[in-house]
Amino acid sequence: MPKYMLLQNYEGGAGCDIPMTEWTPEDITAHIEFQHVLNRELVANGEFVEAQGLSGPELAKKVVSDGVAAPVVTDGPFPEAKELLAGYRVVDVESEARAIEIAAKISAAPGPGGVPIQAPVELRQIMGAPTIES
Repeated sequence: MPKYMLLQNYEGGAGCDIPMTEWTPEDITAHIEFQHVLNRELVANGEFVEAQGLSGPELAKKVVSDGVAAPVVTDGPFPEAKELLAGYRVVDVESEARAIEIAAKISAAPGPGGVPIQAPVELRQIMGAPTIES
């Protein structure tokens, strides 16, 4: 079965342009509970591999190295970024169609007032590591 990484982005403006830091506690609880319920559904279906939320851009770092000198580390946030990678899920599913179905559920997670946030979810098939020919 193919594995897919579902990258959960928050761009604002689609279904929700209010940062989560400004949501009511009830809306945050409902959103997080939605994520837990979806994870339990995926576990029950044997499709769950992993899911994690990610820290905000204020804690991000970019690392660039030439392999010789000390790496150059730049602290975030990065103003050129127009979106926030909020988290990801890895699923092991029968088909791309099923991965799209799961991504659609993630996109429709509840936001303020229970309205679907319509956050974009980037779908990427995990290809595995390349083999080294001897």
